[in-house]
Amino acid sequence: MCGITGIISNNVVATELYESLLCLQHRGQDSAGITTYSDRFHLKKGMGLVREVFGQEEILALKGNVGIGSVRYPTVGGGVAEDSQPFIVSSPYGITMAFNGNVFNFWELKKELFDHDYRQVNSNSDVEVILNVFAYEMSRFCHKDFFDSVCLAVESVHKRVKGAYSVVAIIAGKGLVAFRDPHGIRPMVWGQRKNSFKTEHIFASENTMFEILDFDFYRDVEPGEVVFVDLQGKVFNKRVTVKEFRPCIFEYVYFARPDAFLNGVSVYRARLRMGQNLAAKIKRVHPKLQIDVVIPAPESANTAALACAHELGVRYSQGIVKNHFIGRTFIMPGQEVRQKANRYKLSVIDFEVEGNNVLIVDDSIVRGNVSKHIVNLVKKYGAKKVYFASASPALKYPDLYGIDLPTRDEYVAYNRTEDEVRKFIGADELIYQDLDDLIEAVTRRGDLKFTRPHCAYFDGDYPTGDVTEEVLQEVEMQRKGERNTKKENHKGNLI
Repeated sequence: MCGITGIISNNVVATELYESLLCLQHRGQDSAGITTYSDRFHLKKGMGLVREVFGQEEILALKGNVGIGSVRYPTVGGGVAEDSQPFIVSSPYGITMAFNGNVFNFWELKKELFDHDYRQVNSNSDVEVILNVFAYEMSRFCHKDFFDSVCLAVESVHKRVKGAYSVVAIIAGKGLVAFRDPHGIRPMVWGQRKNSFKTEHIFASENTMFEILDFDFYRDVEPGEVVFVDLQGKVFNKRVTVKEFRPCIFEYVYFARPDAFLNGVSVYRARLRMGQNLAAKIKRVHPKLQIDVVIPAPESANTAALACAHELGVRYSQGIVKNHFIGRTFIMPGQEVRQKANRYKLSVIDFEVEGNNVLIVDDSIVRGNVSKHIVNLVKKYGAKKVYFASASPALKYPDLYGIDLPTRDEYVAYNRTEDEVRKFIGADELIYQDLDDLIEAVTRRGDLKFTRPHCAYFDGDYPTGDVTEEVLQEVEMQRKGERNTKKENHKGNLI
């Protein structure tokens, strides 16, 4: 999962790209990068948080009125600066690109690009594969009308690239391109800022920076759509591939900031409804459960826990405090790093839990490390009973569209019954949200253009229709190999 943004403006864009990436930092902590364009590309990228990669000197060197940026959490590649975004190719024209998503036929395409298209992919970052596919197809069509060439190139990307992706790119001397995968699995919003000279445009994974930068929300980029804004500010757009709209439901459960508005749905409101539906299930399945206080697992569960407490008629308390400087452990690379971070991440306000029956509400239970740690902490501080509720169902299938859960045996619910999961995390009761109730929470209100979000990690229904058991096994073998290599490299660095 990554956060991307692209801006075409009347003024230098580097500062606004930097501010945009700060607003998207929750989507990736591995690396950050910005490319701008003014007669040539200006690139700065590196490992770490946005504020660590960019200082005043770096921002001043990023000249130009059009630019793209990325914060990255890797599913392919990662851990090295060479895999950070954006990437640049020199032909045709010169193209720079950043993306959010995952390409599960990455290795196949990398080989195909070298053997048949004579293009070298120099990293293990899947955006470089998309960039080279796009550039190769542009070179085939660039003698035609320019926007038609862009559309044909994007259509070829849709045919050749398997997975989910939202993309921003700059074509040297031409303008800014934004496009989305045919099912719209990964989000992309479009904002505009009107003035007397020409309308300025921003494309981003979320609209969390729009108000700060005085952009108005215009609309979502549609699934399968390409938008091109030339350097004179003229806008061209076309939906080049039409398939069923299946946006990722985990954006609403966990990834997106609560103030984001994606695919016509408020993330905050969706999470409130998750809490309402979760409370209804608790009343139905455990009508005699004695709960003294509802406490969220901070912080993506805060909204759902608040609504759940209200519906149950129970006191709500933020009795677990998060250290904001640790970061989001779910998107940290490597199990050992996540487990160590968990020990520093959370602390308990003892008088909020001592002597009480506590209901912990979390957005999901993934590997079970955080859940187990929270239950142990709350019990350590004197809770009588600790109940654990998840605002989403049990995760059982790998996601191949941008979430770093490629192997099934990483899930705590894999090959375990619900009661076995309860015992593993140490809770006195465990309640999972039903999938139908989660979908209802997301789709109950909003300007909806979809009815069936992507929920494959819960039910195995993959939107792209090309995920077989053989594909799952192949991807799992590749990812296990990558992780073992990273672990060995990490050990080597310590010797």
